[in-house]
Amino acid sequence: MNTGMLWLDADARRTLDEKVERAVEYYRQKYGTTPDLCLVNTATFTEEELNIGQVKVQRTRTVLPHHFWVGVSAA
Repeated sequence: MNTGMLWLDADARRTLDEKVERAVEYYRQKYGTTPDLCLVNTATFTEEELNIGQVKVQRTRTVLPHHFWVGVSAA
């Protein structure tokens, strides 16, 4: 992903799925396209990669905790 939108959601009452879905929906409304990639902090979940709907969720150390970097993957 070359560019994307950074989304903050530190609400402990929401699940990871809910947080990603909210970020994806906001991105879709704002930019008129559906993202297919979401980068999250490595502490967010233990698997290397996860799919939520049609969005691939990947861990990285470069994203702060509680932040979600959503966008379209670079082919």
